Amino acid sequence: MLKPLLLLAVLGMPLTAMAQDARIDFGGLSQDTSAPVSVDADSLSVDQATGQALFEGNVRVGQGTMRLAADRVTVRYGESEGEISALEAAGNVTLSNGDVAAEAQEATYTIGSGVVEMRGDVLLTQGRSTIAGQSLRIDLQSGTGTVQGRVQTLFQPGQGE
Repeated sequence: MLKPLLLLAVLGMPLTAMAQDARIDFGGLSQDTSAPVSVDADSLSVDQATGQALFEGNVRVGQGTMRLAADRVTVRYGESEGEISALEAAGNVTLSNGDVAAEAQEATYTIGSGVVEMRGDVLLTQGRSTIAGQSLRIDLQSGTGTVQGRVQTLFQPGQGE
């Protein structure tokens, strides 16, 4: 089975392409958004009044096989006790699942909708193939996404099936 990025190359995309907007199959980043979320960090500050928790320093977040790393992550809680509504990551943000990884300056993961929005110098890598742009929106439930900004792609032929 061809990997999603290579499938685009086979479907006629040039090896190096530039566009303003790119729709992509992010099947490698699909995720069970109802799985428990774990967070590890150097420090934690909780604000009961605003329903937020700030994790700082070497923050690592896990949900199923998906991993998120950043300098800081703010957890926003929902109305139900213990319910997480969103995670906001800033500084050296990396999102990975298997052989697919995305990097950006900041990201927001809305748990209920299963949507991750990454902003600022986004780089998506799968194997040796890459896609770069200014923003990336991934629907983790469907595994689909959109890269926007000045999009640059590099597909490496001959990367496994």
